[in-house]
Amino acid sequence: MDIQSFLTQDCTECAVTVSSKKRIIEHIGQIASQHIDGLSEQEITTALLNRERLGSTGIGNGIALPHGRLANTTTAIAVLITTSNPIDYDAIDNQPVNVFFALLVPEDQCNEHLKSLAAVAKKLSDKSILKRIRTAQNNQELYQAITE
Repeated sequence: MDIQSFLTQDCTECAVTVSSKKRIIEHIGQIASQHIDGLSEQEITTALLNRERLGSTGIGNGIALPHGRLANTTTAIAVLITTSNPIDYDAIDNQPVNVFFALLVPEDQCNEHLKSLAAVAKKLSDKSILKRIRTAQNNQELYQAITE
């Protein structure tokens, strides 16, 4: 699975300043809405928040994989964000999170959604890649860290 097929450099932001789980999800919604025709920031944010209500997408080791399915779209999109300071995200290891890889997919692409999440989780489990992500100084370095 090629991450570049659903993550673009303009959906990658390094060292964002946010203070809460809700704010990071809203920020993800804001970025994604600029790349998905016909869906508002609020609709995207709501999809992500609805998924979080089922259980935290904080997978541990300072990483979260917020995700959701969207109606009325045919394109999968990802958003990669690091935060300047880790935030409380109710992760499974109770540790704060500073790496957020969000994935939004059309609601009829469940299998692709699961494959994409698995590919991202595998990539983020690589300690050298994760170190490059956490030490990236700008959006371009962050994008290169996850896609190379």
